[in-house]
Amino acid sequence: MARNVLGGELEPCSFDPLTGWYRDGSCNTDDSDVGSHTICAVVTREFLEHQLRIGNDLVTPRPEFRFPGLRPGDRWCVTAANWLRAHLDGAACPVVLASTHERALEIVPLEVLESYSVDVPPDPGGLEG
Repeated sequence: MARNVLGGELEPCSFDPLTGWYRDGSCNTDDSDVGSHTICAVVTREFLEHQLRIGNDLVTPRPEFRFPGLRPGDRWCVTAANWLRAHLDGAACPVVLASTHERALEIVPLEVLESYSVDVPPDPGGLEG
């Protein structure tokens, strides 16, 4: 059973858009996931712009990789290294700890992740009203 950074069962990150190394909605991983797509991020405009500046385009749809392109507010399993770089550059976005795989801790300390922790409902659209 996959574990999250809090030691509990790994919860889903997003089904719309469908995220994850396995595109199963979860930030689960394995040894072939060299990038460690383990952090369930709630992406912000600032984070997306930062990722574009460092060469990680998360906005442009890439259907051949089943990638829809992201918009602010989307939940997505991002690589731990790129999230950490955003943190160091002052552009990190919130994370959902219960949906962040424990292997993220090999790259990002728990204390750092906790400082960006948010509780987000599965459908954040209800927060707009």
